[in-house]
Amino acid sequence: MDKTAKEDQTFDMRLIVLLIFALGLESCSFSEPPLPPVRENHELVVMTRNSPTTYYEDANGNYAGLEHDLIVMFAKELGVDVRFVIATDLNRIIPALTKKQVHLVAAGLTITPDREKVIRFGLPYQTVQQQIAYNSLNLKPQNIHDLLGKKIEVVAGSSYVERLKQVKKQFPKLKWREVTNVEIEELLEKVANGDLDYSVADSHFISIVQNFFPDLGGAFNLGKPEQLAWAFPKDGDPYLFDKATAFFGRIQQDGTLRRLLDRYYGHIDRLNRIDVVTFLENTNATLPDYLKLFQQAQEITEIDWRLVAALGYQESHWDPLATSPTGVRGLMMLTGDTADRLGVDNRLDPKESILAGARYLLTLKESLPDHIPEPDRTWIALAAYNNGMGHLEDARILAQRLNLNPDSWTDMKKALPLLTKASYNAALKHGYARGGEAVIFVENIRTYYDILMKFGQPHKTPFTKFSSSRDRSRLVAPPIHLDKAAKP
Repeated sequence: MDKTAKEDQTFDMRLIVLLIFALGLESCSFSEPPLPPVRENHELVVMTRNSPTTYYEDANGNYAGLEHDLIVMFAKELGVDVRFVIATDLNRIIPALTKKQVHLVAAGLTITPDREKVIRFGLPYQTVQQQIAYNSLNLKPQNIHDLLGKKIEVVAGSSYVERLKQVKKQFPKLKWREVTNVEIEELLEKVANGDLDYSVADSHFISIVQNFFPDLGGAFNLGKPEQLAWAFPKDGDPYLFDKATAFFGRIQQDGTLRRLLDRYYGHIDRLNRIDVVTFLENTNATLPDYLKLFQQAQEITEIDWRLVAALGYQESHWDPLATSPTGVRGLMMLTGDTADRLGVDNRLDPKESILAGARYLLTLKESLPDHIPEPDRTWIALAAYNNGMGHLEDARILAQRLNLNPDSWTDMKKALPLLTKASYNAALKHGYARGGEAVIFVENIRTYYDILMKFGQPHKTPFTKFSSSRDRSRLVAPPIHLDKAAKP
């Protein structure tokens, strides 16, 4: 054999060895080994999804979402740290769980027969209804027949696919496309923009997205209601499953779950399509005229300019000359007494009005007991902005008498409307008040704020020398005695 032939043979052998080695490496498991039980490494590893119904970053750069809050509470109860793993593809969730690469999945998963074959679900915490999403500018589909031949896309691996497959048995001509690496919100946005005929989503998800894209609508229900629950490996740690079962049993019993659901979904159906369309039009036509003033108010009070703007819109639709029959005036609709206490010379001057409104809201927040957490603290302070701090204190007292939580906005929404009833207000210091209007006032602001957080850029507050918000409030706003708070 000549030298060239030997070299070729040697090269071929090396190539074969490299291929065998590569195949061996590929056959070896590159996947992460199963996680040790939570009690061993004192860390709870949870897979979730980045969406407004599960886990997301809020306006202040903090993480929020129903699943986020539930998991953080659960981890605290276990006394362990928590690490979130974000699933970019719904199809990867169940495999990661069955391989025990995460301890549990908290991703708004629907309990379905197919999923129950491979994973174990905990106690359900929410009931949802699948709906056909459509563009409300087009003819509303009435039934499955109207979907035939249309462009339909759904998230691959979702419970929506399972439901469509069941429907297809009765309607064989029904077709759809399953897409990966997208979230439901993206498909709903495509429907709202006319780039897609239909999609499928849970009704509460459609309601959330409607507030950003008012042309989106829910056409008709697809099947019966379903339930959401955390998911665990079938042969997972029984300790963790039992602890989660006890956790949900407790938060359902003591009202914590109800308050969390209200925090994220209690306001989403408040506005109708015309309200949202009008607001979006005003954000383009009117808001730019006052944007700098709202941002300056944030620089002084550190209240997000988008919240101040939402408050201003609810009060006057950003009309600096607005005047009510009761005498409140200006863009932030200040009473004469409140304007005097805040040193406002001209309530119709938008610069004075916006800053004074933000300062007044800050003072109301600082006047509340320190133990009231956010975001309840903000919503309760907004109710005081509308009804006055005196009536708010009456409502808090009434809430306690009714065994409700006066520090929870969810419970205060029940107490405030009772201020109109003589059977309740007769025994209260400040008597009658239109408390139901305060509830509507706050819930509308929450929705406007959500919209501005999605479309409005955050404003970075310059460095301030004040050591605390309480110090700052004393400097920017005179103290307000509770009995003399502004009334509507």
